[in-house]
Amino acid sequence: MNPPESALSRAARWLTFGSATSILFSIAVSQILLGLAVAALLLSGDKLRLPRIKWPLALFMLGTLLALAFSGDPVKYGLPQVRKFYVFLELLVVFSCLRNLKVVRWLFLTWAGLGAITALRGFVQFAGKVQEAHRLGQNFYNYYVIERITGFTSHWNTYAAEEMFALIMVGALLMFAPRARRNWVWAACGALVAIAVVVCETRGVWIATGVAAVYLVAFWRRWLLTLIPVAIVLVYLVSPAPVRERLTSIVRPNSVDSNRFHEIARNAGIAMIEKHPLLGIGPDGPKFHFKEYVPADVWRTRPPGFYEHLHNVYLQWAADRGIPTMLAMLWMLIQMPIDFWRGLRTLPPGRGVRRFLLHGAVAVVLAVMVEGFVEYNLGDSEVLTMFLVATACGYLALEKDVADA
Repeated sequence: MNPPESALSRAARWLTFGSATSILFSIAVSQILLGLAVAALLLSGDKLRLPRIKWPLALFMLGTLLALAFSGDPVKYGLPQVRKFYVFLELLVVFSCLRNLKVVRWLFLTWAGLGAITALRGFVQFAGKVQEAHRLGQNFYNYYVIERITGFTSHWNTYAAEEMFALIMVGALLMFAPRARRNWVWAACGALVAIAVVVCETRGVWIATGVAAVYLVAFWRRWLLTLIPVAIVLVYLVSPAPVRERLTSIVRPNSVDSNRFHEIARNAGIAMIEKHPLLGIGPDGPKFHFKEYVPADVWRTRPPGFYEHLHNVYLQWAADRGIPTMLAMLWMLIQMPIDFWRGLRTLPPGRGVRRFLLHGAVAVVLAVMVEGFVEYNLGDSEVLTMFLVATACGYLALEKDVADA
């Protein structure tokens, strides 16, 4: 018989739950609760646990510290990235405190509910932007591309990625978890979140969500994959004109789209890596040296854009911390789905919470890796938090001593 749970253990569990779910509406609340969860966990005397990706994560952190030390100006270049190590404590508290899959299941149902609320806030913002563009007499598409909806976040990329994670996990739950009487509620939440992902018009998130959806559908109802081309055409035809124009811009951009901007950022990142392959130019170094790695004539005619990071997570890590540090994080990203797949092969056939968590975690990793080619996604604390929560819960599903739902 297991010993009774202490009050501090219960507090650590629910503070962890609060940190993992409140990220959808407030990073400040989430990080305060994270600190309280860590404190409660330490005071409880419970075992501290980390999933098996602790070694590549440790190497990534070590590489970051070395890059900072050799950057020439540690105070200027990298302290925000060192402070971001705090976010990785989410792995510790989720993996140590949420040792019951019923609680984990409710965590992702809460994501679905909060994601739907955030979606509704986004719809209100969208309506306001339509009115504002009309009031200013501007073409709505040109106005909206640089003024998109943000939900409770400060930027549309963060908002779109958060909604993507909520959508992936509720989709995995509906496909692979045991059926429940109220599944229609969560399906409705998922539908609202899916519309928000579309309306946000973040192309990298669209592609990443599509890859995750293909993966989940392939292991749920493989025959549905044959309908994907038809679904894409239907979505294109029924979408509002701004959405169709944004879809078209992936291959045929107009003057306000960021294709050339991404090309400039990519070339600058490659130049940084060629000059500083081992330790990079220092954490966050591209923020201070971007212009130095862009030809003068290109810089003079550059399109609008955010020229403080490289908009590619792999190039960013390699450029500001060095190729070895980037490879350490890539090791972690590749190791995760390998571990989850090994776990899936050991499960009995049929629906189950462990199956939902493992498939959902694989889909989340795939989405992050795909979006990472066009955005510095894991450099965003909100995105990193949700990614760590989803993958930590995938590792919980591999643990035999974790109670089933």
